Amino acid sequence: MLADVQNLFIRIHMLHLAQTEDLTVTDVLTRLEALDYRVGEREVKQELERLTQENFLTSHNEQFSITGAGINEFKEIQTVLNTVCSEVGEKNKV
Repeated sequence: MLADVQNLFIRIHMLHLAQTEDLTVTDVLTRLEALDYRVGEREVKQELERLTQENFLTSHNEQFSITGAGINEFKEIQTVLNTVCSEVGEKNKV
């Protein structure tokens, strides 16, 4: 998978994880590696910081929490993903 595409999926996963718990670099890295993403600690930290700069997460100490804007963004992403998955799934049926 191209790095740009992977980074988008990683950001989606981060917003998803933040729906239920505060995030730390180490925890996110462990979860992403379990999902077979090729990512390092530096990349995880950079993506968390980008999401913070975009006001989707807020940082406190070493943890990151989702904001109202992050919740709204994730809801919009879910809507688009549902459409994409439905369309792609139908095209693959024989």
